[in-house]
Amino acid sequence: MATTKAWVLHATEPGSELTRGQLTLEQIPVRRPEEGEVLVEPLVGCWEANMEHAISRHPVDVARQRGDDKIVLGTCGVVRVLAAGPGVRGLREGQECLWIPFGVIDRNGYAERICAYDAPGSPGLLCGRFVTEARLLVPLPEQGRHPIERWAPFARYFTAWDNWRVARRCWEAQVDDHWDEPPLVLGWGGGVVWAQLELARRDGFRTAMVSGRDTRLAAIAASGAAPIDRREFPDLDYDVAKASGDPDALDRHKDSKRRFVERVMELSGGQGASIFLDNMGGGLHRVTLQSLARESVLATVGWKHGMRLSNLRAVECIGRHIHVHTHAWRFQDCRRIRDVQESTGWLPEINEPVASFDAIPQLADAYSRDAFDSYFPLYEVVPR
Repeated sequence: MATTKAWVLHATEPGSELTRGQLTLEQIPVRRPEEGEVLVEPLVGCWEANMEHAISRHPVDVARQRGDDKIVLGTCGVVRVLAAGPGVRGLREGQECLWIPFGVIDRNGYAERICAYDAPGSPGLLCGRFVTEARLLVPLPEQGRHPIERWAPFARYFTAWDNWRVARRCWEAQVDDHWDEPPLVLGWGGGVVWAQLELARRDGFRTAMVSGRDTRLAAIAASGAAPIDRREFPDLDYDVAKASGDPDALDRHKDSKRRFVERVMELSGGQGASIFLDNMGGGLHRVTLQSLARESVLATVGWKHGMRLSNLRAVECIGRHIHVHTHAWRFQDCRRIRDVQESTGWLPEINEPVASFDAIPQLADAYSRDAFDSYFPLYEVVPR
């Protein structure tokens, strides 16, 4: 059987402590494509939060959960078709495609398990080639307007498109069509939020985004959103303040929270955020809730800093706050979203170097330390 190089994450031994894993470069087997399958080679991928979750083994050891001794990560990127198995139609050798990493899809087209993450036996992009179902490939436009590097973070944009569609419809279910002034859509920093805020501006909303880095704040301002400097509110995280043991920590937290909410009120004409895009959670959840307007939406597609959240149901009911939780996007919308991106240019600008395949461990380490100016750190697998 043929083999290919791959960066591999090994599972921990049952009963052992969940410590951070290491990627090791190995040769793994590659079989021939069977009925309805294709052999592909990854070209460019985007480093995703779920890759960090897997390597950090937080909250679980994903490889062990899958029942696999080792796994290959990499859920989002562009691949090239090398060979098609029997019965495959509409794909040809050399075609560049988006690989949709949906391992298990429910009856409505939404992902239940993600390839290269929690779908058992599934492949990932951190290897020279792999076999996948042909139906999971979405061809890029022939003679398209945009380079493949701009397409590589497509999963963030597909996710953003789906979450914004649901969040906006939920918000509109409670409010009149007439706006006295543009409502505020606010988000903590991140690639999905960056994409959603562009959709919000196109739909007539005013937008704002939080960051604690000068380069990102400058990019936020240049995009048309109001930048909010997180460093002006150093004690926003309630969980950190509570766990610090410092008797004054909670007072400093309350002061940061009060000033942050005042800033939101300034940006929203005293109303609060009509839609708050919060993929952080954790100790920031309380701040998010207190920044909401009446008849507003709290929308999330992630859980970067906290999987368990609490709130006062009575307060949320009286404020008519709708909590929207979505994951990924609907499979049958893939080509529609691709066409919107191609025609409108709703894709990220890539201004940082693309990491080489050999530098994958360094990329993983940098991501864990949030050492990127870009929201879309890319890596190359097979040079074009």
